[in-house]
Amino acid sequence: MSEIIKGRQLADAIREKAKARIEKLDQPPGLAAILVGADPASQLYVSLKEKAAKEVGIYFEKFEFEADAKTKTIIEKIRELNKRADINGILVQLPLPNQDEDKIIAAIDHNKDVDGFHMANRGKLITGEESLVPPVSLAIMRLIQASNQPLKGKHMVVVANNAIFAEPLTILAKRESMNSVFVKSDDPGISAKTRGVDVIVVAVGKIGFITKDMVKDGAIVIDVGTNKKGDQTVGDVAEDVHGHAAFISPVPGGVGPLTVAYLLTNVIHAKELQEKL
Repeated sequence: MSEIIKGRQLADAIREKAKARIEKLDQPPGLAAILVGADPASQLYVSLKEKAAKEVGIYFEKFEFEADAKTKTIIEKIRELNKRADINGILVQLPLPNQDEDKIIAAIDHNKDVDGFHMANRGKLITGEESLVPPVSLAIMRLIQASNQPLKGKHMVVVANNAIFAEPLTILAKRESMNSVFVKSDDPGISAKTRGVDVIVVAVGKIGFITKDMVKDGAIVIDVGTNKKGDQTVGDVAEDVHGHAAFISPVPGGVGPLTVAYLLTNVIHAKELQEKL
């Protein structure tokens, strides 16, 4: 059977460290979340982040907007939050209903961009400067490291719908001396590109997208997918991959809890970055 890499246990340890760091601070860090529309999944994700933040001692505020809110209106709120000393981190829950995501992300002070999506943070990651790194990328790399396999020289394929998701991950992989490539989910030659690699990361939002014939025997498979199958939450990896891959992350309980844990550490990191200014 495949060894299950349990993200929840790793996340618990990170959250405990975050709580201990916050307890030593004169003033707790603050996190603001912007939620647009009434999408149930987005509402759930924000509520989970709020709960986790409060548990470790982070001050949390939520700002809700109607689904048809103007991009300009949301940017005005972000500019207010940029000026507030008690708010160290700002996150906008994506995807947005129909607003201009790029403009909204660009409006966030990059030192408060705890999701690591701002162009300035992406640029700093490329050049190796201190920056806020996307929590999901940190979570994926932590799960790969938790396999306790030697990573130097290993080959990784990131299967996703866009390069923005893959880029930070490929940079982090390079720091581990891994070779990595991004493959779009609609690539007609995808099976040939995944079949021989040591590590597969998949985030496409399609149930059972990665099948046994696409996976090398003994590979590490990190499933970032979150899909609904009746009352169940399932990933992008088919059931027949279990028992074929050497290591696999579960859905739920894999990338998700770790991503939230790294979001919390990013809020603390953001506070430290702002105090250096």
